[in-house]
Amino acid sequence: MDLRFTETQEILKKMARDFLSTECPKTLVRKLEQSEEGYSPELWKKMAELGWMGLIIPEEYGGMGYTFQDLIVLLEEIGRNILPGPLIATITGTFPILQAGTEEQKKALLPKIAQGELILTTALLEAEGVFDASGITAKATPKGNDFVINGTKLFVEMAHVANYILCVARTTAGASPEKGVTVFIVDSKTPGISHEVMPTTAADKLCEVRFKDVSVPKKNILGKLDEGWPIVEMMLRKGAIAKCAESIGAVETCVEMTVAYSKERVQYERPIGSFQALQHKFADMWTAMETSRYLVYEVAWMESEGLPCAKEASMAKAYVNEVYKDVAKWAVRLHGAIATSADHDIPFYYRRSKAADIAFGNTDFHREIVAQKIGLV
Repeated sequence: MDLRFTETQEILKKMARDFLSTECPKTLVRKLEQSEEGYSPELWKKMAELGWMGLIIPEEYGGMGYTFQDLIVLLEEIGRNILPGPLIATITGTFPILQAGTEEQKKALLPKIAQGELILTTALLEAEGVFDASGITAKATPKGNDFVINGTKLFVEMAHVANYILCVARTTAGASPEKGVTVFIVDSKTPGISHEVMPTTAADKLCEVRFKDVSVPKKNILGKLDEGWPIVEMMLRKGAIAKCAESIGAVETCVEMTVAYSKERVQYERPIGSFQALQHKFADMWTAMETSRYLVYEVAWMESEGLPCAKEASMAKAYVNEVYKDVAKWAVRLHGAIATSADHDIPFYYRRSKAADIAFGNTDFHREIVAQKIGLV
């Protein structure tokens, strides 16, 4: 296992950093947070021209054909800049199509995703807010050549601008919660779908989506009927790793900004960074950041190689969740009152650290998975 960047990854990393520093300044981030869409269609188009949406899509479907590990390099740079928009939601929705989609589904969707013409999102969570199959109560009932979906989904990322929603619904009352779950590819313009953007700390455009007698053709089933939960588990695993990469980029920016500030802020006639207590805190923050990076890049390599990595993915997500929240908290403390101002950049990262914790499973959820994998449950 070699975790050093390849030449391709170095180029991708530099290109992404240069592009985002020019095209997505914090003034734009502030503007997008307050906008109805929550993203810039113009910037989305430019990202598509760079191949970002199609990075992991095979060339035969119009993509770049890069590896999952390459994607992680890109997402770390996106996290540095906290780029608002539906990129991770779309990429996460692409994973199950690549793995379980029919040839017809792949040819219809993947080229348009790669070109930036389609935005995807996933409707999984419901009222109980749990990431396991027991929380799936939305029902899909067969009717002729269709299934009719009824239910409410919460925290659906960027659903208000998505073209397709991957809806996880219960099609059969199985012997266990994991049985009888099916994933449907739903056109967001289908009659009976309504949505409302939920107010959140991170202003990240999470939506409540209501399905009322929504008819979906049987051909839009992703994978096999009643056997959709393994697809959801795969999507959660890859999504968790992707979110970790984004979080590492954010952590690095928090550390860099706070170190720079500690060299400028003077107390008792000396920079606060010269005090041993703060030096030790910075050393701990830097160590936690690098530990997070190694955890994430190792599991990304395992995922790219097709190796089993459910335990490692949950280890990474549980650890990075806590590192991001802790570093963002200390960034606020060490900057002082200025870091509570909406005009400062640190609050962006602090607020998003809370959202990153919940996305694709919070710390406790992933600790439970690790406990199961080491034989404690």
